[in-house]
Amino acid sequence: MRISVIGCGHLGIPHAAAMAELGHEVIGVDVDQAKVERLNAGECPIYETGLPELLARHTASGRLRFTTDIREAAAFAEVHFIGVGTPIDADGRSYDTGQVYGAIRQLAPHLDQPCTIVGKSTVTVGTTVQVTALAQRLAPGGSSVDVVWNPEFLREGHAVEDTLRPDRIIAGLTTVEGEKAIRAVYAPILDAGVPIFVTDPQTAELAKGAANSYLGLKISYINAVADMCDAAGGDVSQIVDILGIDPRIGSGGMRPGIGYGGGCLPKDVRAFTASARQLGADRAAKLLRAAEEINESRTSVAVSLVTHALGRPLAGTVITVWGAAFKPGTNDVRESPALALAQALQKAGASVTVHDPQAVATAMQRNPELEYTDDLALSVNRADAVVLATEWPEYHQADPAALASSPVKALMVDCRTTLDADRWRMAGWTVHQLGRPEK
Repeated sequence: MRISVIGCGHLGIPHAAAMAELGHEVIGVDVDQAKVERLNAGECPIYETGLPELLARHTASGRLRFTTDIREAAAFAEVHFIGVGTPIDADGRSYDTGQVYGAIRQLAPHLDQPCTIVGKSTVTVGTTVQVTALAQRLAPGGSSVDVVWNPEFLREGHAVEDTLRPDRIIAGLTTVEGEKAIRAVYAPILDAGVPIFVTDPQTAELAKGAANSYLGLKISYINAVADMCDAAGGDVSQIVDILGIDPRIGSGGMRPGIGYGGGCLPKDVRAFTASARQLGADRAAKLLRAAEEINESRTSVAVSLVTHALGRPLAGTVITVWGAAFKPGTNDVRESPALALAQALQKAGASVTVHDPQAVATAMQRNPELEYTDDLALSVNRADAVVLATEWPEYHQADPAALASSPVKALMVDCRTTLDADRWRMAGWTVHQLGRPEK
């Protein structure tokens, strides 16, 4: 099929490349000319596992190209994916859908043939109905322009894998034509046995918020249990194993740490909480707000753990923070708990250096006041403590014995509860982890 993807960011670029991988002809549209030129040259402006290789392969094959001209996309494609950003609004609780409506206003006047617009962006319930009315009013093709909402469930760091091999596909629609278009686009995926849920638009819109809010609740719950373990002297890692064996619960997403971040979970939980209030579901809103409050407390919890591990105030100390990205596999630093922790340690008087395998450049743009390095061995030099804040595999694979002589004292504060603490202790390190007793 001929496909356009409007908006080339953390959602649009992986989606465009994955559609080309499925065999479609794809044109990506973005307003940033410099970005478009880089993409057409096969250069990826963001980091996602496997994405640079996929992008380079399909720009070279001619199956994937990019433009700033939305008229070109309108004339070319029969299916138009909307993948623009929906950041949190100025009120801090709801989505700013201005880019979605802006994309429709630019695209629709050039749609004079039957086609399908497919929304990927995360939006407030009711958006599909409004977008459909706007698109059909502006398009010369009128009601022959269909709108489907097809929310993404991508994990950053796994965006390519999750697009090509998703757990499920959701399509919120109202017409037979819309369903036919979705099934045709995703035919190779559906043929592989991936389930599709065909729903009304409002169910599709709510499903995305419900999924991410549940993940936020689960993460916040285990962090609350970690705090209880700290108070009681229990071991949260064993509790995770005990709970995770229950088929009704499962251990996925139940690693205690410094909370969730990135461009999706924080805003989706906030917006879903706001939706619950707007719908009059006050008890649901209170439950969701409690999860937010726990997540918001994680930075101060981690600062307290670092201070306790040092045995003295942070002022005048030298701290290395391992991790700037909000999670491994991406260079995205939006609402990164790791950077929030680094900032908090610096504000408390510590001299902070941040290491990250992929996100140093993006972190420097967002937090230029911090020091950075991409040299792991150099990062621990003269440090009073090393604080693990993002669970990159490079940190799991690091040789604790080789690094032990560089810090002032070999003190590791694992704020993601992810290292093999015994391995590091055998190499001479003192290790502190959230929710686990000291040894």
